[in-house]
Amino acid sequence: MTRFLWLDLTRKCQLSCVHCYNASGPDGTHGVMGRSDWIDVLDQAADCDVRHVQLIGGEPTLHPHAAELVNHALAAGLAVEVYSNLVHITDAWWRLLQRPGVSLATSYYSDQAAEHNAMTRRPSHARTRANIEKAVHLGIPLRVGIIATDEDQRVGEARSELQNIGVTTIGVDHVRPFGRGAGERAPDPSGLCGRCGDGRAAIGPDGEVSPCVFSDWLTVGNVKAAPLAAILDGALMTDATATIRRAVRPEKCAPDQRCYPDQTPCYPAQTPCAPKGDFPVPCPPDQGECRPGYPSDPCGPFR
Repeated sequence: MTRFLWLDLTRKCQLSCVHCYNASGPDGTHGVMGRSDWIDVLDQAADCDVRHVQLIGGEPTLHPHAAELVNHALAAGLAVEVYSNLVHITDAWWRLLQRPGVSLATSYYSDQAAEHNAMTRRPSHARTRANIEKAVHLGIPLRVGIIATDEDQRVGEARSELQNIGVTTIGVDHVRPFGRGAGERAPDPSGLCGRCGDGRAAIGPDGEVSPCVFSDWLTVGNVKAAPLAAILDGALMTDATATIRRAVRPEKCAPDQRCYPDQTPCYPAQTPCAPKGDFPVPCPPDQGECRPGYPSDPCGPFR
């Protein structure tokens, strides 16, 4: 049963991050999904017993109906996370982010402006850092992902800086080999975590559904043409997830690891999970939530 949906609203973004998994940027568009389409998706998601949605992109706050979608999702009983670059947050958005049931996530690269800005290809460090501080000050639930491109990056210093600001949920991830992060390479399912489509799915700005935001080339249906429930439970989703499992499945778990029920992939025995957003909690052998970019989870999408 699908419990989590990425709503990949837009390809428009103020930044042009060198590793962006869907190559968003200032010239991106909001796609063909209109306001009524996204409202319908949220209603169908609630009817399908989805519990949590994440608004992502691109920069989701640039979408003209994103704030309305947050309010509609909350009214439907869904928890909402907004994955923002925190370059520009309006007063109206700050008020919305303080509503119960809403949380915030962002990416960070370095405590040094030059190193951070080299990743975003814009002078964004000061604004993002200041808005991280503001989110902490306002008590907004916040998690920050540090994306590492090489071993010389100031990851430890960035983590210390965030901790000093007051951020308590910090993860570190590597660049995913998709979008700009793939360079000239074609999409390869072996670069996925292996749990895509397992209780989660993504919907893009064209209405296409995929097992996750990284696997958008493995489309399994379009919400403008078919009911969401039928797509999530359909044969194409089953085939796509099987393709991913075959690509990443380890041959055998090591003695100090455990396998999830589908046997893919193996994780250290103490891997934390956070099915409701509480981190860390012990992860029973038959559970584990592939949260989007959640700390210590192999399924990020950090941008």
